[in-house]
Amino acid sequence: MLPKLMPMKRTIYFDDARHYFLWNFEPPIDLRDFHSVIDQVAGTAVDTFIYGVARMDGLFYDTSASLRFGADRESFRGHYEWRAYNSLQSLIDRGLSPLHLLIDRAHQKGMEFIPSLRLGEYGTMPESMNARHGGRGWVHDEVRGHLMGLVKELVADFPTDGIELDFAAPPAGCAPLLQPEDVSEYTPVLTEWLREASSLARDNNGTVGARVYPTSELNDAAGFDIETWLNEGLVDYVAPLVYAHNILDCDTPIEWLIESAHKAGVAVYPILMAYYNNEDRHYHTREMATPEMMRAAFANHWAKGCDGMYTWFMRWPLGERERSTLSEMGDRDLIAHKTKHYFVNRDTPNAQRVGFDRPLPLELPLSSPESVSEVPFYVADDCASDQVSNVVLRIRMHSMVSADKLVIKMNGQSLAEETCLRSRPHPMFPYDTLLEFHLRDVLPRIGANTLQLSLEARPPKLGSTAVLEDVDLIVNYQA
Repeated sequence: MLPKLMPMKRTIYFDDARHYFLWNFEPPIDLRDFHSVIDQVAGTAVDTFIYGVARMDGLFYDTSASLRFGADRESFRGHYEWRAYNSLQSLIDRGLSPLHLLIDRAHQKGMEFIPSLRLGEYGTMPESMNARHGGRGWVHDEVRGHLMGLVKELVADFPTDGIELDFAAPPAGCAPLLQPEDVSEYTPVLTEWLREASSLARDNNGTVGARVYPTSELNDAAGFDIETWLNEGLVDYVAPLVYAHNILDCDTPIEWLIESAHKAGVAVYPILMAYYNNEDRHYHTREMATPEMMRAAFANHWAKGCDGMYTWFMRWPLGERERSTLSEMGDRDLIAHKTKHYFVNRDTPNAQRVGFDRPLPLELPLSSPESVSEVPFYVADDCASDQVSNVVLRIRMHSMVSADKLVIKMNGQSLAEETCLRSRPHPMFPYDTLLEFHLRDVLPRIGANTLQLSLEARPPKLGSTAVLEDVDLIVNYQA
């Protein structure tokens, strides 16, 4: 038996062809603007550009195997969709192939080009077959056959460097592949389809990637037999995510996936989102993750054994701050002794839709000392190192008053003797309390940690529930 190859290191940026590209440019699109989606990441550590070629209502390239986005429209719902269709059409009218232009530009800039194909539904898919509308999706031979035709087109008719099969876009990005009652019977059918798609890509010297869910339970429930995919070598990499959750996760629970993938010589590239907050949260607007937050996510996922980093949806157009982050995400040594801002992930409606439970927010019931609420978090840094100047733990509480008796411990050690500053996070927002601990004696350890909280007393007649809203840990290094 030949030894398994080591998983390949990659640094990946993804563009969905829409929000930060075709939605924004007026037709006829200038070639400089069209190339900008590639050029904006050129010269950073990004060595692989992945392009989202599909939405449920059409493809964002010059396809002959299916429906190009907008080609069936008599009118468009919004100006941005009108822009996208007419920008692509303006290139085609000039005798140019939009997808060839992007592939060639990526190759000129020294990057791989891999198209990412959503698999739940497609333009012209009959409603009777669409699982979003009660149909049976991939139970139908026609559905699987149509999508296989797109795989063949993308790997054989264009000089791509492979294909990424997006199994994890449902439910926010497209229809599920199967109805729940069909999963058990048709899981082997999905695997057989992947065997054929993988063979097509490998016949054209292409890489095969798969977007999957972060937990084994979510994948099993969708009909994705990840262990078989890995053990048979049907994919070269897996990229775990929850689509449209969009909140950066410093502690994605993918240790199981890393272990299984590495046994099979398959790479793991976690898709790291770009937001710290979004509009789903009361009294908050969209807030991008800072470079310090991105460093923390990179460091944690490297520490867990991931083979490279994968991100998208950064502030557009990408500026020096974003390009600097894209350079740092290619080399763990660049961030080893730089400030990092870790934080615990929060629930969002899209995370709840797919069943991906995140730790916060967390209600703290009035309890006995034996009843403790726990919040796990992961830290890649050695906080006891002489190169660390200070470590700050910020805990944001909702509906808390000074008369509450709140006991806080880290890994079983009380924080009662640590310096704590108490403030209101926002001058116009009286509902939250910020507790800022400047840690000296009780420090996080490298790897897995646990924050333990118990609310042991509340004032009489205070009927509201105290809620843990945020946990942030900032590790500052000496200049």
